[in-house]
Amino acid sequence: MKRVLCLLAMLATLVLLVACGQQPANQGQAPAKQDINVRLELSKGSALERIMQRGTLRVGLEAGYMPFEMTDKRGNIVGFDVDMVTEMAKAMGVKLELVNTAWDGIIPALLSDKFDIIASGMTINQERNLKINFADPYIIVGQTVLVNAADADRINSWKDLNAEGVTVTSKLGTTGEQAVRRMMPKATYKSFETESEAMLEVLNGKATASVYDLPMLAIFYAERGKAGGMKFLDEPFTYEPLGWAINKGDPDFLNWLNNFLRQTKNDGRYEAIYNKWFGSNDWLQDVQ
Repeated sequence: MKRVLCLLAMLATLVLLVACGQQPANQGQAPAKQDINVRLELSKGSALERIMQRGTLRVGLEAGYMPFEMTDKRGNIVGFDVDMVTEMAKAMGVKLELVNTAWDGIIPALLSDKFDIIASGMTINQERNLKINFADPYIIVGQTVLVNAADADRINSWKDLNAEGVTVTSKLGTTGEQAVRRMMPKATYKSFETESEAMLEVLNGKATASVYDLPMLAIFYAERGKAGGMKFLDEPFTYEPLGWAINKGDPDFLNWLNNFLRQTKNDGRYEAIYNKWFGSNDWLQDVQ
């Protein structure tokens, strides 16, 4: 009888708690956790939404890769990539913020939300794609070779660089460096912080050749290499598509970027920007 009375008392207490809007502790925790998870999911969203709310498109790049991004005489960052993201910001109706970042830290900076997108002549490859996503390629380049004057007669192909006694230079952390290590293992490799340093090493006769992207070597050869007796092997020996990089898990932003690229290639904007930077060397006088 006492047991029945105790059970009735407990039941009455439970009914009273429910009537007063209270819940036992173990029942109240789960909904709160669910609410937090929902709020977290909503706060993530797409980078595109955050860009629109912020009113600014933040672009990560390293100014020093001609003609994609570089600093002019007035201290402004200019180039092919800069013009493309300027059009991108216009299409979004937001302001543009360029975040100049050292190349070896540019992917970590994207992952830690220092900016929304990388637009810095970045080659799409499988290693990078494990960490970040790429939009469709906006231009195709490849590795080429610039040979010093002393070795111009004996180096006729990139294959000739894969030999002992040969010293090859490139920029640290680039696909040029990867190509040398992978395809020229017998050569001595020297890495540099900038492309210019790597090419000057060859011009000054301290290295046999420099391996780097076609546009950059073509510019250096036209400016200084040809007069210095260097040889330019201008046929790319690698296939390297360049693409804009964003954080993973954002299909909305990726979709927008691909549609933006498709639109600019069909309405004349892309062609005009391409011809400005690759169809003429007039811009060189403003960056020297």
